[in-house]
Amino acid sequence: MKIRAHAESHVVELDDGSQWQIFPGDLATTLSWKPETDLRLECSIDRVSSHVLVNTTDQSRVRVIAAGESWPDGEVKKALRDG
Repeated sequence: MKIRAHAESHVVELDDGSQWQIFPGDLATTLSWKPETDLRLECSIDRVSSHVLVNTTDQSRVRVIAAGESWPDGEVKKALRDG
């Protein structure tokens, strides 16, 4: 999938119309994304996120949840603290 819009630093819209919130600790990974960046969406077993977006070029991964959903209470702080 390609990026349709990435106007807000924490939300990305893919060319299939889906919108995803990027985990705060993973925002730096998205700085190199361009509209032509090819991404793959995968289910996640992480307690913080429901899915991951994988950059197919360099295999970097960012944790995401559907736009409009809320991050699990306490999990974001714990994940950011633990690295």
